[in-house]
Amino acid sequence: MKDWAEWHSAYDDPSSSLTTRLERVRAHLRQALEAAPAGPVRLVSLCAGQGRDVIGVLPDHPRRRDVSAVLIESDERNAAAARRSAAGAGLAQVEVRQADASRAGQFADVLPADVLLLCGIFGNISARDIQRTVAAAPALCSAGATVIWTRHRRAPDLTPDIRAWFSASGFDEVAFDALATSTMVSVGVSRLRVAPDAGLPAEPLFTFREA
Repeated sequence: MKDWAEWHSAYDDPSSSLTTRLERVRAHLRQALEAAPAGPVRLVSLCAGQGRDVIGVLPDHPRRRDVSAVLIESDERNAAAARRSAAGAGLAQVEVRQADASRAGQFADVLPADVLLLCGIFGNISARDIQRTVAAAPALCSAGATVIWTRHRRAPDLTPDIRAWFSASGFDEVAFDALATSTMVSVGVSRLRVAPDAGLPAEPLFTFREA
């Protein structure tokens, strides 16, 4: 079983691939919040871990007061760490919910999202589950919503397929960052063209591989 709390220790190493990825996710999150229409902004982060992306952006963002964020994380220690960080940053509008992010019913009450984070997921699930999650993403989002996702590019590199799946699911690609070869990290950003017709999926979107 992977220790997901210990896994976060790589963020403390400025040269790690996770730190490189985090910097790009934060940059895209800042831009997504700036680009969101005036008024309330619903942010949902699945498998949010310790919330370092969201909590690292909101405190000094101009749209801070517009944003209500729900971070879904199943690991008790990571959820507790995220709650401490949010409280320490004075982010009362950030809810950390210890729940199974693969089941949309666990967070249906805060949908549709205007910004959806799918970070740290696609590298830990099967290709079939990635495709299922991407196909379900429109049902989690409002029209015009921004989705930020991550995936490594180690063989087999699934990022071309993932980008195609987002396009086929009604998203326009906003950005795709293939970061330094040494890290093999990628960060993608997609925007939903129109509101979806489909309802929320009843079945789990994915199953994490623990190895």
